[in-house]
Amino acid sequence: MSRDSEPTRRPSRSRSPEDGAPVSPANGKGAHGRGGRAGGAEENENRRVGGVGEASPLELLRSALSDLSGARLRVAEVILRIPAVVGRSSITWLAEEARTSPATITRLSTALGFEGFPELRAALAREHGRGVQAGWEKDIGSAITPDDPADKVLSTLAANQFSAARNAMASVDLDAMARVADHIVSAQRVQLFGEWGDAPPAYELYLRLFRIGIPVWYNEGAYFAQVGASLLTPGDVALVISRSGESPIATKFVEVAREHGAMTVLITGDPQSSLATEVDVPLRTGTGVDGSWTDYFAGRSSDALVGALLWALVAQRVPDRIYDRMNQSGPPEPRTRSQAIFDNPAH
Repeated sequence: MSRDSEPTRRPSRSRSPEDGAPVSPANGKGAHGRGGRAGGAEENENRRVGGVGEASPLELLRSALSDLSGARLRVAEVILRIPAVVGRSSITWLAEEARTSPATITRLSTALGFEGFPELRAALAREHGRGVQAGWEKDIGSAITPDDPADKVLSTLAANQFSAARNAMASVDLDAMARVADHIVSAQRVQLFGEWGDAPPAYELYLRLFRIGIPVWYNEGAYFAQVGASLLTPGDVALVISRSGESPIATKFVEVAREHGAMTVLITGDPQSSLATEVDVPLRTGTGVDGSWTDYFAGRSSDALVGALLWALVAQRVPDRIYDRMNQSGPPEPRTRSQAIFDNPAH
């Protein structure tokens, strides 16, 4: 028989003594539950190109572990431990890492239903890429991608913040805001609470109210929040900033403040939240809680705008305090840098 007419020879499925036990086709190790290499050509093609029917190579390896031993088991353990690294490495590197031969890796790859290690490596890389994309979108969001240039990132963040500020302008209850400002001016004590992502706008409001002479305290954590609320009396104000309106600590803070006769106020993005139904005055910012950082960061604009509006309304009601603080008579005294901060309207 001539060389040209020699029949095509299938790769040998025999195993080296160092490979350990073979992968049993009965367990579906033949890629995607097709019983070894007996799957149809169309389904095999879908797997190779990453189609919707592609099974996870990591799941295939996990389900095969009980049938593996020796060198094959070492290879599987390396892949499961660092799949992203294997997905971009050579067969030689993997062989050295697993203390075996490239031939053993090839035999394991084909036993799992892949044409060889290059196809297994490609499947690992695709799975890692999908995982990275899913993690990015869950955390950062889909408005910004890992490959976006800086100018697009900047324009996206700016556009989202502008949209959040417009939402606040359309959502805020000005009459309710004015009523809260009146109570803050006449209160003997104003207690503020905000935690985690709500802490920055809450602390910003605290600093600005403190600068114009309002007797205000900022509370962090369950203990300080409960003690602060217990010091309030009728006519005082307890104010919470909570985008979600769902916080056990804030709920207790409001409960104790109400028991002591104080007005309770909530600045929130969700007017239907449990806290919004508990307080005397809910102030809506127009931006709720979404699942990504991009959306949450945009909401900072609405949080800050509503807080700044409340502070400005309070300042309008006590212009004499601001004038007296800025125009004290008498010779100037040496001041520390921290004292100078309070005299600078820009702070």
